[in-house]
Amino acid sequence: MRGRFAPSPTGYIHLGNVWTAFLAWLQVRQQKGTLILRIEDIDEQRSKPEYTQALLEDLAWLGLDWDEGPGKGGPYGPYIQQERYSLYEKALQELQAKHLLYPCYCSRARLQAIGAPHEGEHHLYDGHCYGMPEEQRRQMDRKPSWRVHVPHVSVSFTDGSYGPFSDYLPRVCGDFVVRRADGLYAYQLAVAVDDGSMGITHVLRGRDLLSSTAQQIWLMEVLGYTPPSYTHVPMLIDASGNRLSKRQQGITVRSLRDRGVQADAILSALALAGGLVSERRLYHKGELLRLCNFQTMTTHDIVLGDTWLDELIHA
Repeated sequence: MRGRFAPSPTGYIHLGNVWTAFLAWLQVRQQKGTLILRIEDIDEQRSKPEYTQALLEDLAWLGLDWDEGPGKGGPYGPYIQQERYSLYEKALQELQAKHLLYPCYCSRARLQAIGAPHEGEHHLYDGHCYGMPEEQRRQMDRKPSWRVHVPHVSVSFTDGSYGPFSDYLPRVCGDFVVRRADGLYAYQLAVAVDDGSMGITHVLRGRDLLSSTAQQIWLMEVLGYTPPSYTHVPMLIDASGNRLSKRQQGITVRSLRDRGVQADAILSALALAGGLVSERRLYHKGELLRLCNFQTMTTHDIVLGDTWLDELIHA
């Protein structure tokens, strides 16, 4: 087993990040596999080196160690996305050679105007620029983004938490961007290349990314990689139903540590809230590794209200 935790250094990590990191660590350690830490910093405007350093410190304080990644090295590096751009460019060239890429000149205003026809549906691209004549392209006065043209196929997979899926690509993702107009690589391309080239066999991540799994599997297969097995886990939400955010400073690891909360107390409280253990008490990391049971983990989003946080802080 080769699993990974792949955070973005756009702020200090919070309980939502810890929840995913803990479960990824737990899955790999229980199977005596290899855990990779990958820094996903292709969002160059929001990613900061100081957040990367803080992330490494916070994970170390929590005791969530990794086997390959920053500070460790390994045979599949580099482990920081901004150092992997040559791999993404090579992937784009492969997609171009397969006649799957095309430039998209649509403005942000036009893309927003397309909208989603019904509440809760994806904002799918309508293929406006697909098949545009070369002469018309030469007349465009703006830099294009680059989209991959998806075929009329369904991708089937079985999620470790939510069971079997069969997603029809034109309906779940449509033709999606792999390189933005400003030259930055898109997440879907980077994650497919990284998971494939690093030999990741198991991906555990938040349920919010479940809807993009089919397109990533398809893209990995097109690029010649073997897709991993996926397990999506419930999100941590506040009492109002909003997912936890880095903007909520009170729930960062640093804030909790400054208030005297122990690392084991954080992990114990999350394990209990997620249904991995049944007894409310302080577990040491070795106990969590031995006792946590993925089979009993809830599939519903987990509410962490003010009472929950107060109990954690004053435990």
